[in-house]
Amino acid sequence: MQEELNQFTRNDVWELVKRPKEQSIVGTKWVFKNKVNDSGTIIRNKARLVAKGYNQIEGIDFEETFAPVARLEAIRVLLAFACFKNFKLYQMDVKSAFLNGVIKEDVYVEQPPGFESSQFPNHVFKLKKALYGLKQAPRAWYERLSSFLLDRGFQKGSVDTTLFLQKVKEEILIVQIYVDDILFGSSDKNLCDEFSKIMSNEFEMSMMGELNYFLGFSVRQMDNGTFLSQSKYIKDILKKYEMDSAKPMNTPMSSTIQLDKDPSGKSVDQKIYRGMIGSLLYLTASRPDIMFSVCLCARFQADPKESHLTAVKRILRYLLGTPNLGIWYPRHSTSFEILGYSDSDFAGCRIDRKSTSGTCQFIGQSLVSWSSRKQNSVALSTAEAEYIAVGSCVAQVLWLKQQILDLGLPVGTISIMCDNTSAICISKNPIQHSRTKHIDIRHHFIRDHVAKGDIELHHIATEDQLADIFTKPLAFDTFSTLRTRLGVIDINA
Repeated sequence: MQEELNQFTRNDVWELVKRPKEQSIVGTKWVFKNKVNDSGTIIRNKARLVAKGYNQIEGIDFEETFAPVARLEAIRVLLAFACFKNFKLYQMDVKSAFLNGVIKEDVYVEQPPGFESSQFPNHVFKLKKALYGLKQAPRAWYERLSSFLLDRGFQKGSVDTTLFLQKVKEEILIVQIYVDDILFGSSDKNLCDEFSKIMSNEFEMSMMGELNYFLGFSVRQMDNGTFLSQSKYIKDILKKYEMDSAKPMNTPMSSTIQLDKDPSGKSVDQKIYRGMIGSLLYLTASRPDIMFSVCLCARFQADPKESHLTAVKRILRYLLGTPNLGIWYPRHSTSFEILGYSDSDFAGCRIDRKSTSGTCQFIGQSLVSWSSRKQNSVALSTAEAEYIAVGSCVAQVLWLKQQILDLGLPVGTISIMCDNTSAICISKNPIQHSRTKHIDIRHHFIRDHVAKGDIELHHIATEDQLADIFTKPLAFDTFSTLRTRLGVIDINA
């Protein structure tokens, strides 16, 4: 606690002033936390003084609060890029990052509990810098860090504003910001050393070294590739929901399952069910093989029944048998081209007969993005359902295209694999005929990009359609084949 307050003094965070009469005062409290590594070992004890931000009044205590945060796809693109360019990523953590953010508003906070001034017990602190818990703290920190990097010759990504790049002759230094965690890497090791030096001079840093544990992900950077997994997290949720001694299953969902609202079924505890779904949704960030089954079960959170809980427990039993699976990014990839797969399950939802879109995107041989989502409207034909799924795939590959352009690599025409020839024909035909006139106009942006030559749609046989795993439950043989082709493997096997 004293160390935290010493940090406040070093950073010139506040000054003790008389209590103002008209101004609201924000309370403070101490929060204690143990920081652990990927094996669960405690590596640091942290005491944090936080402001009770719920006391703040908009327009008086804060104005703007939004701060950009890196998307998980951006982190995976960075891992794939590092493998392609054959360099390692490093990680640094800014100590008490938010204390570096300068705030513009007049904010007053109570003195820390247990550390009140004996001389001025009724005084309060007027903040010069942001405090954890304040609504504007993340934004103030982002602006401070962003301006610091831009002043030193970095360029900001055009679509991802948490990505900063610096080009020195033929070499590139990449910095990715996730709140107070900073990932960086370069094709020239000297640029990394220089960057860590200027950051340490400006901010108080800790835990510098190779990237190995980030946001609950275990990252193993090896000579022949990088492996991303969440095996510790899987063990934690199995233990939490008492499924660590259950019988393992070889698929997350039976291929014959028919989930619906089950109005006559027995209701289960909504809180536990939602907790399970929330835990599993976070796990889909490194386990695309459970994406469809988790998203299907998530549709029943409003009124879960025993049949739905059984389906969720089946996913947990599948994880029990495959805790060490993760995504493999091969290092010696020959190309860094974007390739998309798009599929849909026509009228797959038994409740409202809406279709399910499934898409996945590769950069080179690395799977960087995937989704499984119920469509907003009822499709009147298989072709229409496939066409809408292609639309969501196109939107994602265009974002990936810009991300790669920011990294300084050229991008040619992007191929999207679809197993429906009618949907491909609709994308090439500019005429609104009777079969397409009712499709929402927003989906027709595909045609513009096909006409410009940005996108090319190619037909693919159904058995080679990798996005099939995101639209329906599959039999074990098909499921395990697609899972391996997506790059989801166990490197210890």
